[in-house]
Amino acid sequence: MCARDRRSRRDRPAGDRQTGATLIEVIVFVVVVSIAAAAVLGALQWAARASPDPMLRKQALAIAESLIEEISLQPFTWCDPTDANVATANSASGCATLAEANGPESGESRYSTSRPFNNVNDYDGFSMTGIRNVLNDPVTGLESFTATASVQPITLSDAAGAGAAALRIAVSVTGPTNVSVALETFRTRHAPNSVN
Repeated sequence: MCARDRRSRRDRPAGDRQTGATLIEVIVFVVVVSIAAAAVLGALQWAARASPDPMLRKQALAIAESLIEEISLQPFTWCDPTDANVATANSASGCATLAEANGPESGESRYSTSRPFNNVNDYDGFSMTGIRNVLNDPVTGLESFTATASVQPITLSDAAGAGAAALRIAVSVTGPTNVSVALETFRTRHAPNSVN
């Protein structure tokens, strides 16, 4: 044997020493990487579980906004829009035959082609399970949503015009995974009527 081979490891020059990780260093590394991977996978799993909720909430909000706009665009008159005095009546007593009341008149329906809802207050108490358009066609993908509407007369404060007549329109939509959205708006009567 040569003299070089007989030297102990610690006697060897630094350039000749073998380098590498010890078993303890490898175990610590594996443990740290495992903990980090578990945290990242847990966060991804939570995000994947929660990801449908924003979509369902946006759908519920779109349904509520659409219904509240449909209601708000209806006339708010003293008389039913089919009444001869609808444009001139200054009160319910000025109607020729049919003064408006809360809720739909007999035979009126949101889906009727002969007697559709024709006034804001006709929507009071309206509800649908499974969203449908005004032609009564189901909207694909929204079968598990429910929408309800409430239209109630109120009197606004003096800031709006002393005792101004108005309607409070409230729409609630519920969907899968307990998604719930509620919107409300106000519809005022313009002097003396609001046909549009």
